[in-house]
Amino acid sequence: MGADTVESRSIYLASAEGDTGKSTIALGLLSLLSARGGRVGVFRPISRATAGERDYILDLLMHRDSVDLPYEDRIGITYDQVHDDPEAAIGEIVARFHAVEASCDTVLIVGSDYTDVGNPSELSYNARIAANLSAPIILAIKGSGRSAVELRGIADLLLAEISAAHATTAAIVVNRSEPELLAVNKREVGKTGVPTWCLPENPVLFAPTMGELKQALGAHMYSGDEALLDREALNVMAGGMTVEHILERLSDGMVVITPADRSDVLLALVNANTAQSFPRLSGIILNGGLRPHPMIEALVKGLKPTLPIIACGHGTYETARTAAHTRGRVRRDSVRKIDAALALMERHIDPEALLKVLDVRAPSVVTPQMFEYGLVARARSQPKHIVLPEGNEDRILRAAGHLLRRDVARLTLLGPTDRIHTRAQELGVDLNGVDVIDPASSELLDEFAAQYAEIRKHRGMDVERAAEMMHDVSYFGTMMVHTGIADGMVSGAVHTTAHTIRPAFEIIKTKPGVNTVSSVFFMCLADKVLAYGDCAVVPDPTAEQLADIAISSAHTAAQFGIEAKVAMLSYSTGESGSGADVDKVRVATDLVRKRAPEILVEGPIQYDAAVEPSVAATKMPKSPVAGQATVLVFPDLNTGNNTYKAVQRSANAVAIGPVLQGLNKPINDLSRGALVSDIVNTVAITAIQAQGEPAGTAEGPA
Repeated sequence: MGADTVESRSIYLASAEGDTGKSTIALGLLSLLSARGGRVGVFRPISRATAGERDYILDLLMHRDSVDLPYEDRIGITYDQVHDDPEAAIGEIVARFHAVEASCDTVLIVGSDYTDVGNPSELSYNARIAANLSAPIILAIKGSGRSAVELRGIADLLLAEISAAHATTAAIVVNRSEPELLAVNKREVGKTGVPTWCLPENPVLFAPTMGELKQALGAHMYSGDEALLDREALNVMAGGMTVEHILERLSDGMVVITPADRSDVLLALVNANTAQSFPRLSGIILNGGLRPHPMIEALVKGLKPTLPIIACGHGTYETARTAAHTRGRVRRDSVRKIDAALALMERHIDPEALLKVLDVRAPSVVTPQMFEYGLVARARSQPKHIVLPEGNEDRILRAAGHLLRRDVARLTLLGPTDRIHTRAQELGVDLNGVDVIDPASSELLDEFAAQYAEIRKHRGMDVERAAEMMHDVSYFGTMMVHTGIADGMVSGAVHTTAHTIRPAFEIIKTKPGVNTVSSVFFMCLADKVLAYGDCAVVPDPTAEQLADIAISSAHTAAQFGIEAKVAMLSYSTGESGSGADVDKVRVATDLVRKRAPEILVEGPIQYDAAVEPSVAATKMPKSPVAGQATVLVFPDLNTGNNTYKAVQRSANAVAIGPVLQGLNKPINDLSRGALVSDIVNTVAITAIQAQGEPAGTAEGPA
């Protein structure tokens, strides 16, 4: 029953009732474990999922862990099997768990959902499983509607039940606490002697999306943007009153139910949702199986509302009852819910203290999840101000929402102010605290134009032309970085690489001693992270440019926690070949050694000799780099770009970049096909570059 730490490779998350928000805690735990490193897997000992239906919690978590195991292997048994023979079921669970454990350094075991599991109680049965798996339990308790004294009493009873099953409780998480009771709940439940943390209630985590309401009601899409069906319905109101009384009761994220023949209500809501002074709704539900009058339909169609409007055949009572009882689930595509869950864990649970209690060991390997978590964690540790010039692009807005919810950086968005705010509200992105600037009307325009004209006067630039150029978001954003208003810039989701980089060449310029702006990709393999340079900027570098690329790449790698061992790649290793291409790499290697003697560098060297110890032992047995290179410098853009893409696709590597290097201040370019996650990673990288200090080596970003 006590809180003694136990050495283990597994952790069991259990609860004794429904609606504890176990998936929220599981997400946070998985993120913490992934950050610690190694192969982290997920196992569900008992699943409610039936044939043709996947376990949504397992489906959510397995796409965020770091092992490649099929879904079917991660489930122990079904509820029916538990009912049929509880003892045999435990034996089957143990056998299937050990098969998963063999592929993992750490396993997060997510206990059953609250339902009847025969006799004894479900918690006791979960505790027996945990004892058989030698896994310490993290006990989730629901705090909603309970006083601190009640929670203490519940905790004492549950701890006794777990102890009776010969299991160990390592920690308690009181989830869904009343926000004002966090401190008192933690203090009172902590009197049990078990380390305790409390998480506040967050309505977003339990609110259904418009898509989930549509499915629950058997409704069809009447009008609006289907991409906005992922917005949460934070409140539901039956709009049976007069229009003016409906309008005065609206709130952000609300869904209004109204009969389809209430034309006045429909038109008022559609128009209110576009008005600047009214809250942004999540949707409208037309009930009763009717359709609006044809003229009203024509009017709505002409207004082209993006607000999702769905229609169902139920009466008002049944529609409202179904909507009220539809509970939102945290699914793998629930971006806001996942962000909210991770933010709760990050803000209210000390990761080092929890991992110490669980005695989770830190493997030496660096996984993609560990590296990406480290990026965000390090950016959050010293937030920087990043400007995003493409503020009216949906992916940028969604990424901004993610970055803001996780406190990764302070942001400025550039573009038409009203349009950005309107679209952000439609997407459910809260821009509170974000500066939104339209360069065309900004008070900074004249100041930037004067400074830019001065910078480019040797090219005949005058203030009038400079003012025209400052209307361009890339130039305006670059000037924000140049003047110190922002610490870095990320662009390229819509604009070309040249459009992003050209202003930086003109305004930011290169660092002292560096003549070449280049790039690296961080290639996150299954067990390590390599830096590839240059795969994006310099088409056919000279020997001097290759040396610049190598030195910049080594410094970038070190800044992100990678011990730099540089391989200058060629089709020949050592002295075994000759020719202009090999000679160029040989000269570049010598230049690196002369200019930066502190850098470990080898070249020319073939890729296999650079990264594979057995090959290195034959081709370059005395090299301190061969077989263990971490920074791979390609001889030209053609080779580098094709190689990074081949490794990305063939080895299922996560490619993060390109990360620009050599500039005086951090400016980074996005691929025009960048995903939201790519944008988030690039902003985090830019923020870390702005911090300027190198990370510790060997284990990824600090």
